[in-house]
This record gives sequence, structure tokens and C-alpha cells, in this order.
Amino acid sequence: MTTGLVHLHNLLRWVVLIALLLTIVKLFLKQDALKTSKVLLISAHTTLVLGLYQYFFGPVGFYFIKTMGMAAAMKDKVARFWGVEHISTMLLAIVLITIGHVKYKKGGSPKTTLILYIIALLLIFAAVPWPFREGIARPWYPGGH
Repeated sequence: MTTGLVHLHNLLRWVVLIALLLTIVKLFLKQDALKTSKVLLISAHTTLVLGLYQYFFGPVGFYFIKTMGMAAAMKDKVARFWGVEHISTMLLAIVLITIGHVKYKKGGSPKTTLILYIIALLLIFAAVPWPFREGIARPWYPGGH
């Protein structure tokens, strides 16, 4: 079951990235971005729920902290990434996405939402286990190599 959830989580990262990029472009062009922002919000929160389950019950994430201890996990590049960096950075990105969507939906400044979404995009780019990242890589697409 864990493998299927990892694949779904991996697939949803593309939905989040595409929705985030589309929403940023729409906001930049001063177009209505409420629908793409809503898709972004829903896909980000769905990805978060899957990620939290994997973090607490999967073979990486909290597992490293539980088995190695926090001090040892922080000294290990892979354990630190999965146990601390990935989850905290993604949580922050999703908080920014949520705040940006709520502000935009309530008629707030599209510029504020645009800035929050750009920061979230940069955080996501930094915390995704891209295939070229040694030791923490995930495939480009679910089930890929």
C-alpha cells in the first residue's frame, strides 16, 4: 500500500506544480485565477494528507527520527531531508498557498497572492526529491525509474 501512496503522492506533485504555475501566470496577466487557485488548493491539501500519512507510517520520514534519534538523523543527509526538510518546507509552502487562496477569494490583492504563490513555488522546487538529487531522488513520474 505504501508504494501506491508514494506513486499517487508523486503524481499529485505534478498537478500541484502545473496548477501553481498556471495560477501564477494568470495572476501575473491580471486574469481571473479563482478556478485554478481552487484546483491548486485542493491538490496541495490532498498531497499533504497523503504525505503526512507516509511521513508517520511509511519507511522514511518520522521513521528515521524514531529509529536513529533526532541528533543522528540531523547528521545524515537522507534522514534529515525526509525527517525534517521535506515535510517542514512543504508544510510552509502549503500554508502560503492556503493563505494566498483565501486572500484572493475574499477579494484581497492579487499581487499579495502572486507573491505568496511565487514563494511557495520556490519552496516546493527546493524540497521536491527530484531524480537528479543524490540519495533522495524520486522518479519523474509514478512508477518510473
